[in-house]
Amino acid sequence: MQNYLFVVGGLVLLIAGGNWLLKSAVDLSLKLNIPKIVIGMTVVSFATSAPELIVSVNAALDGFPDLALGNVVGSNIANLGLVLAITILLGSIDVKKSFYTTDWPVMMLASLLFFFFIYFDGVLQMYEGIIMVVFLFIFLVYLLRFQKKAVEEESDKPVLMMPIWKTALFLGLGGVALWGGSELLITGSVGLAKNFGVSDRIIAVTIVSIGTSIPELAASIIAIINKEKAISLGNLIGSNIFNLLAVLGITSIITPIKVMDEGLLSNDIFWMLGMSFLILPLVFVPKGLRLGWRDGLILLALYVTFVYFTIT
Repeated sequence: MQNYLFVVGGLVLLIAGGNWLLKSAVDLSLKLNIPKIVIGMTVVSFATSAPELIVSVNAALDGFPDLALGNVVGSNIANLGLVLAITILLGSIDVKKSFYTTDWPVMMLASLLFFFFIYFDGVLQMYEGIIMVVFLFIFLVYLLRFQKKAVEEESDKPVLMMPIWKTALFLGLGGVALWGGSELLITGSVGLAKNFGVSDRIIAVTIVSIGTSIPELAASIIAIINKEKAISLGNLIGSNIFNLLAVLGITSIITPIKVMDEGLLSNDIFWMLGMSFLILPLVFVPKGLRLGWRDGLILLALYVTFVYFTIT
C-alpha cells in the first residue's frame, strides 16, 4: 500500500513542479531576451535531468552500476518514444533549420560519444566523464551565444513579466518538487517491481527511466497546453544531452561505471541510438519541418515494442 501512495504522491508533485518550472522558464526567456528553446534546453532541461543525476550517482556509489546506466539509457529512450510521442499527439510542432543543424546533431554526437566510450570495454572511466562534461560546457556556451529559434512560436502576444523574486521562487519550487516527486515515484515503482523479482537493469530501463522521465512529460504537456512548444521540444532534446553528458559524465567522474548486464550493450544502447536518429527523418516525412500525430504514433509504437522485448 505504501508503494502505491508513493507513486500517487510523486505524480502530484511532478505535475505541480512542471507547472512552476515552466512559468519560471518562460519568464526567464523574457527577462534575458533569449529564445525560449534555449531556456528549455538549459534551465528546464537541467532541472528535469536532476532526478537522473541523483539516481545515477547514488546507484553507482551504492554498487548498482546497471541502475545508473540503465536509468539514463532508458530515460533517453522514454523521452523520445514516450514523452515526445505524447507531446506531439497533443499538438504538432513546427521545426526551424537550427533544430537539425545544431540541436539534433549535438544530441546524436553525445549519444555516439557515449556509445564509443562504453561499448568496447564496458566501462565509463573518469577521463571519459571529463571529456563528456567539457563537451557539454562548450555546447552550452555556443547555445547561449549563438543559438537562434528552432521552433515556430505560436504566439508573440505580450506577457507580463514576474518580479525576479517570484521567478526565482517558481524555479526553486519547481526543481524541488520535480526532484521530490521523482524520488517518491521511483521508490514506489521499484518497491512494486522488486515484488515481482525483476532485475536491476530491467527496473532501470523501464520503471526507473519512466519515473525519471515524468518531469519531462509533465513540463512538456504543460508547455503544450500553454502553447509553449519551443519549451517542450527544447526541454526534451536538452534533457537527452544533459542525461548523457552531465549525468553520466559527472557520475563517472565520481566513480567509474562498469556494465554488469550485457543486455545494456547488446540491446538497450542500440534502441537509444535508433530512437535518437529517427527524430530527423520524422521531422521531414510526411510533411517537411514538422512533427505531427502520425510521428507520435510511430514513436509510441516503437517505445511499447522496446518495453515488451526488454521485459520478456
